[in-house]
Formats: sequence, C-alpha cells, structure tokens
Amino acid sequence: MITAVDTSVLIDILEGDAEFGETSAAALAAAAGVGALVACEVVWAEVATAYAPDEDVADDLRTLGLRFEPMSELAALRAAKAWAKYREAGGMRRRIAADFLVGAHASVQADRLLTRDDGFHRRHFEGLAVVAPPR
Repeated sequence: MITAVDTSVLIDILEGDAEFGETSAAALAAAAGVGALVACEVVWAEVATAYAPDEDVADDLRTLGLRFEPMSELAALRAAKAWAKYREAGGMRRRIAADFLVGAHASVQADRLLTRDDGFHRRHFEGLAVVAPPR
C-alpha cells in the first residue's frame, strides 16, 4: 500500500499544530504501518516554503518516513484534465493549483492520499481513495 501525503498533514506535524498535530501524526503513523509514504515535488516545495524556508527540510521529511516521488507525465496530464473540468464548471482559478497536482500524483502513483483537504480531492479525483485525520 502506497500512501501519498499532502502538505497539510506534514505541516501539522512539523509545526506541532495545536489543533491538528496529534491527529495528523497518528494518521501518518497508521499509514506508515501499512506501507510506503510518498510525496511529490509540489508537497516538498510547499513544506519547505511553509515550514522552514531557509533550511533543507529533506532530512525532516525522510525522518517522518517519506520518500520523494516526482510526478509522472501521466499524473501531470491528469491534473490538467481535472483543472480544465473545474474551470468548465465555473471554477475561478486560472492557473493549475497545487492541489490538482497533488491529487493527480496520488491518483496515478499511489493507492491513496492522506490529506486534511479530503473534500476537494474526493470531488475532483473520482476513484481516489482519500484518508483524512480525524477532526
């Protein structure tokens, strides 16, 4: 079982978020207990920017058990299709949002996605198994 991990969960853990830190850490540990943890370049960049922009956070991410998994061509094209469908339905964003890239990566290169933004990913990536930490 391969679990792709979204930025929100990692920031919760790395910053020790008072509201979500413990539940996100427990969800990450549970996912690690059943298989590999991966994150694409979008997640790594977002975490590095939000968590420690002046430091190399790769060691921190590896310590959490994550493996860097670049997005495939198929995942990039799936993100574009999902974004286009969103725009056709009246979505206001004009550029491909990071969430579309993360969701497409998970749908192509993993078995499921661990995220707190579960509604978005379920809505835009039909068939993607989404796991959310308890709220």
